Amino acid sequence: MKTNVGGIDRVIRIVVGLALIIAAATGKVGWWGWLGVIPLATGLFSYCLLYTLFGINTCPTGKK
Repeated sequence: MKTNVGGIDRVIRIVVGLALIIAAATGKVGWWGWLGVIPLATGLFSYCLLYTLFGINTCPTGKK
């Protein structure tokens, strides 16, 4: 699997994902806060299925 998420995009996904999960765990937001797992996972794995479908690649090297 080639990586297609890199740099700032990756950091933003991880931060937003963690923020949503923490907000959901503390009761600040509703159940939808648990959807933060999605940006967190795509940031940690540096791979986004939607980027593949749309032909987007923010990773400069596109490593395997």
